[in-house]
Amino acid sequence: MGLFDFLKSEKKKQAAARKAAGTAPADYAATYTDAVNATRAAAERMAAAAPPKAAPGPPKAAAPQRPAAAGRPPHTPTPSSAAHKAVPAAPAPEPGPAAGAAKRTYTVRKGDTLMLIARRELGNEARWRELYAVNRAVIGSDPHLVHPGQVLTLPG
Repeated sequence: MGLFDFLKSEKKKQAAARKAAGTAPADYAATYTDAVNATRAAAERMAAAAPPKAAPGPPKAAAPQRPAAAGRPPHTPTPSSAAHKAVPAAPAPEPGPAAGAAKRTYTVRKGDTLMLIARRELGNEARWRELYAVNRAVIGSDPHLVHPGQVLTLPG
């Protein structure tokens, strides 16, 4: 007879005794004290049989920090800045002529795609949609079809 079979038979015996006496159980915990005690005893036996936990060692030294880029504070990782979500930042703008100067352009070469052009010229291949939006009149309705010699305006 297993533990649970024993508990079931005891529960049936108690229910029959209450029915014969005509009393209802006054308290849920009082009704199931044998089950609670059996569970507690089983947990204590398992804890005693388990191998002891290793004592915590000395704290580990922090990983060496990479020097921060000039003029930027060091990056503090957050859950939303996981490596699989990281997108390389666009290159820092070079100091140039005043605003309102001529827009940058790019002439498409053989084998180019908007994604490759965005990665090379804008620093982030995810900006290909922005590149397409600016040059929709030049490229046409299919953003995957660019022809060598087309002159594209690069977004700012």
